[in-house]
Amino acid sequence: MLQPGIKGRIELTVTKDKCAGALGSGELDVFATPAMIALIEETAWKSVVSELQPGEGTVGTALNVRHLAATPIGLQVWCESELSLVDRRRLVFDVKVYDAFGLVGEGTHERFIIQVEKFMKRANEKRK
Repeated sequence: MLQPGIKGRIELTVTKDKCAGALGSGELDVFATPAMIALIEETAWKSVVSELQPGEGTVGTALNVRHLAATPIGLQVWCESELSLVDRRRLVFDVKVYDAFGLVGEGTHERFIIQVEKFMKRANEKRK
């Protein structure tokens, strides 16, 4: 059952393909904001997936995050998420990203519970 307090954590190593220069968000070899956002989304959805009903999934709908510190190639970063609000199908997570030297990013992330088949049918209708 989805209730506030569910926590998630994912860790990764910063590699060149996760840097600003590779992702088009700048030219420096530091952990890119788009990579941080992807880590936040992955941590959040994976933390609740086991609590969903068969045929359900979640999609990201909002992010409000600040990228506070640079992390160079080779260092570990990790995201910690906590489900702070369940409002019917709306899920809100408090998120923080760290490296060995402290806080790298923080904010909130919102996801909605969807019926996967119905969602994909509607998305694929755009091709017609």
